[in-house]
Amino acid sequence: MSNWQVMHSLTRESTEMSKLKPGTSRRVLGYAQPYRRKIGSFLVLVVFDSLLVIATPLILKEIVDKGVGDKNTELVVWLAVAAAVVAIVDAALGVVERWLSAGLGEGLIYDLRREVFSHVLRQPIAFFTRAQTGALVTRLNSDVIGAQQAFTSVMSNVVSNLVSVLVIVIAMAALSWQITLAALLLVPFFLIPTRILGRRLAGLTRGQMTENADLGARMTERFNVAGALLVKLFGRPTQEDEEYAERAAKVRDYGISIAVQRAIFLVGLTLLASLATAVVYGIGGVMAVNGTLTIGTLLALAALLGRLYAPLTQLSSVRVDVLTALISFERVFEILDLKPLVAEDPDPVGLPAGPIGVEFDDVVFGYPTAEQVSIESLQTVLTRDKGDGSTVLQGISFQAQPGRMVALVGPSGAGKTTTIGLVSRLYDPVNGAVRIGGQDLRKVSSDSLRERVGVVTQEAHMFHDTIRANLLYAKPDASDDDLERVLREAQVWDLVSRLPYGLDTMVGDRGHRLSGGEKQRLAIARLLLKAPSVVVLDEATAHLDSESEAAVSRALDSALAGRTSIVIAHRLSTIRDADLILVMEDGRIVQRGSHEELLAAGGTYADLYHTQFRDQPDKSPAPID
Repeated sequence: MSNWQVMHSLTRESTEMSKLKPGTSRRVLGYAQPYRRKIGSFLVLVVFDSLLVIATPLILKEIVDKGVGDKNTELVVWLAVAAAVVAIVDAALGVVERWLSAGLGEGLIYDLRREVFSHVLRQPIAFFTRAQTGALVTRLNSDVIGAQQAFTSVMSNVVSNLVSVLVIVIAMAALSWQITLAALLLVPFFLIPTRILGRRLAGLTRGQMTENADLGARMTERFNVAGALLVKLFGRPTQEDEEYAERAAKVRDYGISIAVQRAIFLVGLTLLASLATAVVYGIGGVMAVNGTLTIGTLLALAALLGRLYAPLTQLSSVRVDVLTALISFERVFEILDLKPLVAEDPDPVGLPAGPIGVEFDDVVFGYPTAEQVSIESLQTVLTRDKGDGSTVLQGISFQAQPGRMVALVGPSGAGKTTTIGLVSRLYDPVNGAVRIGGQDLRKVSSDSLRERVGVVTQEAHMFHDTIRANLLYAKPDASDDDLERVLREAQVWDLVSRLPYGLDTMVGDRGHRLSGGEKQRLAIARLLLKAPSVVVLDEATAHLDSESEAAVSRALDSALAGRTSIVIAHRLSTIRDADLILVMEDGRIVQRGSHEELLAAGGTYADLYHTQFRDQPDKSPAPID
């Protein structure tokens, strides 16, 4: 396919994509409310600056007709000084306008970014498992910056150009209505290209934004440590290059198509302006020769005409600029319109003080569908995966008494991780209730829940920051003595103290500068620093060697004393002393009891236990799922 065929195809697709959602413009105006006074001051300056556009041509007329024509040297000097003053005032106004414009634009970016960031963090985990990170970051960066142009360059251009056109036309009509009429006869030809190309360019811009987001998402996935490692181990460089080139080519083709369309648009308008100038000089020249028009007036008309078609040209492209800005707003609104499935109660309650228990009361849960938790434009290659919302937990009921341990065991896919996810309210049950301290979690404030419930996942995550910063994320006001204490309890202080920068050592992207066991022990230290009332462990000792596992288990024993704990156990040896063991299969609890009771009863637990230790004759624990 040739480049022109590609451009034609993109143009046809862009026309179909260019319609905005109803109400977008009205919502945009709502963001202007906090800046009413600044916008008013900005527009006053823009209008005043636009009025100066006719000053220099009129001064030129007086210089030629009265100064040069009457050989009045003093008048020429004073008029030249006046022209210089106008230029200085115009420059000063430009600086002040830019200052106000920057304040408006950056203020809007700040507001939008805060709103989008806060809204995204309140989405359920299912949103993040579907959305591509790069596409999401693009919404928060590029699209927000595109949106702010509606309040800066677009707004100022519309107002200043409208005022300039009006003032120039009035001035020209006062000098010669005949020439003004002749010049204005070409104005409709400025509007025709706008109608033809405006919608097309808006659609191309939307397509370019989408492809840029896709390209950014791919780079984000490949450039993080885990993605780069996967590419190194399993990737095929040639295929990676070709797939990246294919995506980059789409961005390139959109860019070329937009550039060519704009070039045709601007060249056509410039040609019309040149033709209009020729008309003015032709008609005005004849009138000057006949003595019905002065030379100064002709020069002033030509200068005014030059200043007329510049704002006319910009006004002709305003539709494109406005649509482009509105498309950016629309993409931001698409995120803001996605309502979080887990929402704060209007009148939340706090969890009671002291030891608290956890209760599951006939809980039924199914993961939400894609339409409920995400938007298609953020999923890119995942758009065909809609999800069926099928039930994964059915009738889960149990109690974890205060200060007691409940262990969940079972094969992969049994629903163990889903169950503990409900304890920290990553999701809400479809039916039934999860209660902590007797309070339904749907009524509990998120701050209270985060304060009283602590979680260590199997894959502990660390931010690309120092050890100190990663620990303080759990308790920002903790002292160095507190940090040392929990690191000792987690059996990792010796490692940290030997590092050249100690607590200020960078852990790398996602903690990849640390081994799995080191990272897991730091995550346990972070939990110990938080000191929650309810502890949830998703096989927190999975990455530790036998010696470290025993040491950390002792630390956890002391840390969990007096606290309610719910533990997912893949190594059955770690939960022998649990007060209650729940065996899960296919989203149901099929057995419950103590270690001895379940062994005596036979069934799934006994089979898992005997299989594990039959395969490990030296009695060392092994993963079962």
